[in-house]
Amino acid sequence: MSQLLAEKIILVTAAAGTGIGFATAKRCAEEGATVVLSDRHERRLGESADTLAEVMGTRPVTALCDVTDQGQVDAMLQAVLEAHGRLDVLINNAGLGGMVPLVEMTDDAWSQVLDVTLTGTMRCTRSALKILYAQRTGVIVNNSSVLGWRAQKGQSHYAAAKAGVNALTRCAALEAAEYGVRINAVAPSLAMHPFLHKVASPEVLAEMESREAFGRAATPEEIANVIVFLACDLSSYMTGEIVSVSSQHP
Repeated sequence: MSQLLAEKIILVTAAAGTGIGFATAKRCAEEGATVVLSDRHERRLGESADTLAEVMGTRPVTALCDVTDQGQVDAMLQAVLEAHGRLDVLINNAGLGGMVPLVEMTDDAWSQVLDVTLTGTMRCTRSALKILYAQRTGVIVNNSSVLGWRAQKGQSHYAAAKAGVNALTRCAALEAAEYGVRINAVAPSLAMHPFLHKVASPEVLAEMESREAFGRAATPEEIANVIVFLACDLSSYMTGEIVSVSSQHP
């Protein structure tokens, strides 16, 4: 590894389990970062921290957090400051999806996806910016999706939320630039991990993979590599950008 994130304090939300969040936390640790893990699932969060300890050489600080609760979001950021005295990078990974035709979608289902995926990203960004503005340095990377601009049946709520994340990223980046803070997003097309099998049938996933140029989904680690790039100084001139991580063809 190149130690691209040496001595950086990085907070990753929704980092428990086997998806993009934990893959990102692991890649950041491999690049020299001190990582703080957050998630709303206590058992999985502890297991992920134990696993990451093997990479970091010490057990990472963890913070239980439901991003739909501003008090928990504020407490999560405070835990980072109490443990490490500063925050260098926030990676907003928390999101919620599912497949529901719009005609069958309830208000509650719509609101839940928007609250976690879009408003949760806003809450974490808002709290982190107060710290980063005071430091006059820092980076935020949001996990978006190509569904922010591409259409897919059954994904109206998720696509709307991710389109909002893209707009939030661009607007917040302009505000943050004068404080020396960068905000970008990654937009994967399809990254395969166990959670997807809970929200989509094997037939749907196979059809989605068939539309990728390489005939397969990305691995969480392939998405994490791009997040690491946006988090480190190699992307020092980039802000307000949505980077598609995709091999999808029309």
